[in-house]
Amino acid sequence: MGCLGNLIWFFCGGILQGLSWTFAGLLWCITIIGIPIGRQCFKFASVAFFPFGKDVQYGGGTISLLANIVWLIVSGIPLAVGATINGLLLCITIIGIPFGLQCFKIAKLALMPFGATIVRNS
Repeated sequence: MGCLGNLIWFFCGGILQGLSWTFAGLLWCITIIGIPIGRQCFKFASVAFFPFGKDVQYGGGTISLLANIVWLIVSGIPLAVGATINGLLLCITIIGIPFGLQCFKIAKLALMPFGATIVRNS
């Protein structure tokens, strides 16, 4: 079921969210200081492209908190707003609710990406 969900997701909104994460990563990689943040964006672009069967666990320490604050100010809010709007639009129909929930998962990830790890569901 996860494979089918990922396939439908990719063509119905996942490609836009994944490309937005990839674009944010490219912008961060322009500077040498931003390369670790850009690498994190590329890692989470895979979740945005294919979110079904993956879960995000949050943790981290002080450095993650500081990186999340900088991230939130520069890139996090636009990505989170876009994913939230997409999720609200998808939740209008009953069929779109599982896809909307994936959008909300990505919106939360857009607000706090540092200290988060991707875990595959079994």
